[in-house]
Amino acid sequence: MVATVPGPAVTGADRRRAELAGNLAEVRGRIERACASAGRSSDEVTLVAVTKFFPASDVVLLASLGVTDIGENRDQEAAAKAADVRALTADAVRWHFVGQLQTNKARSVARYAAIVHSLDRTELAAALDTAVRNLGRDRLPVLIQVSLDGASGRGGVAPDRALDLAEQVAAHERLQLSGVMAVAPQSADPDDAFDELALVSAGIKRSHPGAAIVSAGMSGDLEAAVRHGATHVRVGAALLGRRA
Repeated sequence: MVATVPGPAVTGADRRRAELAGNLAEVRGRIERACASAGRSSDEVTLVAVTKFFPASDVVLLASLGVTDIGENRDQEAAAKAADVRALTADAVRWHFVGQLQTNKARSVARYAAIVHSLDRTELAAALDTAVRNLGRDRLPVLIQVSLDGASGRGGVAPDRALDLAEQVAAHERLQLSGVMAVAPQSADPDDAFDELALVSAGIKRSHPGAAIVSAGMSGDLEAAVRHGATHVRVGAALLGRRA
């Protein structure tokens, strides 16, 4: 009788890593197919993994799989998670703040965020500029959040006011105007929504060529966003699963 040697035990972390790897392959495949259909290179699109309500351990696993752009939309959770991730891995993680931001949270966000996607008013621009200066940081890249449906609950500036806000942001010494962001309205055709965002982006880029980022598209509509020039897609559920 030949004795068998048991293999290494499969841990919960192993199972979660395998799950994330499978989801990541599917999401990257969707991005690649969308880019091919639009005549673009997939290298033009950055995947931002939105990890709201998921633990720091998932961020560490994603970083080990090559996903180092991480999005969060609540400062209290994001600040703690960023600290936990620094303690758990040497992999460099770029934190994207993608949610509505109160001015009194500007200093906290400026401590860890590599880019803020949700600048939508002059008061917030001033607060972020002051925070970055007081922290001794270099310029903080920011995106103008555009509201494509006028809903107040998700923030954003009206499309016809985006250029004016961009001009005011560009005047701040410690902010780097880097592009635009939007969420497609649930009741609208995402192609129509992202076409409007592309027009807003083009108008801002005429005066500010460096504002080239278009942050658009999530789990359900990333293909439409890529068709209309998205450079960053923010994916949560399709990558990490349903939130508790």
